[in-house]
Amino acid sequence: MIFNKIVGLFSNDLSIDLGTANTIVIAKGRGIIINEPSVVAVKTEKYGQQRVLAVGHEAKEMVGKTPGNIKAIRPMRDGVIADFDMTEKMIRKFIEKAHGRSSLISPRIIICVPYGLTQVERKAVRESALSAGAREVFLIEEPMAAAIGAGVDIREPQGNLVVDIGGGTTEIGVVSLGGLVLSKSIRTAGDKIDQGIVNYVRKKYNLLIGERVAEEIKINIGTAVSLDQDLTMVVNGRDQVEGLLSSVELTSEDARDAMKEPLKEVAEALRDVLEQMPPDLAGDIVNHGIILTGGGALIRQLDKYLSDIVRIPVFVADEPLLAVARGTGRALEEIDLLQELFENE
Repeated sequence: MIFNKIVGLFSNDLSIDLGTANTIVIAKGRGIIINEPSVVAVKTEKYGQQRVLAVGHEAKEMVGKTPGNIKAIRPMRDGVIADFDMTEKMIRKFIEKAHGRSSLISPRIIICVPYGLTQVERKAVRESALSAGAREVFLIEEPMAAAIGAGVDIREPQGNLVVDIGGGTTEIGVVSLGGLVLSKSIRTAGDKIDQGIVNYVRKKYNLLIGERVAEEIKINIGTAVSLDQDLTMVVNGRDQVEGLLSSVELTSEDARDAMKEPLKEVAEALRDVLEQMPPDLAGDIVNHGIILTGGGALIRQLDKYLSDIVRIPVFVADEPLLAVARGTGRALEEIDLLQELFENE
């Protein structure tokens, strides 16, 4: 304990947005120091031992291109830890990177987690960080972090509704007086949208594409509503019938059709939360609108699509991709003031 306190004096506290798609690490007083894909590349050696070759950008480049003895693993799936061992290795590598590979430093860490995590999953997140070298671990729920990162003063007696569309989960939360009044987490988000694109291209064009290409389609020509002028993109893949490499030109209307079902699920979840809204908070939401954060907020015209369905103004936060990470980082700056927000063992 004494050693921990002494080491703590020299440690840089960290906040980690442990996302399905990306992991963002913020160091207290230094801002964002790591923003990399949540991917670990491992090589299987003699006697089945696994050695970590790379994490982050370098590992993502290997996805779908590795020989038999090397695997590119995404340890986070649907917003939860799918591979405990790999998550621990990934967090450890990022902590080493953040602290210049010093193994003596033992930081306090705040980790952002989806609202719907079970107690078992929360324990797994904590233990991953503790095993990776954290001195103390706090958890903050994603809708709360997204609200803070979007510039909402969460301590005000005023309702604010945030929709955070990440890689694995969509988190919808109503924040007021420093707490979550209502919250819903669904496992329909970026990954499911990408899978929808993969399935659509396979069914309509008999072309097999991977998740990386699907993500590029979503980013380059994806839209939630029809555009006045179609965007186009040439996509390469393998023809299902002939087995040969082939190309097709996709339009933004193709992408809209491919993403229709997942986006409908997000809209239905938002409608469910609005239907449960206490009357006194409903007026605040009507007056202030709904805030969109997360990578999914960057899908063209998504704000208009949701606004048309729920008939309330919808706004995209500044830098929506970084809102959750910045909110977690801001909580880190005020860790002693905001203790009541955190769940600590």
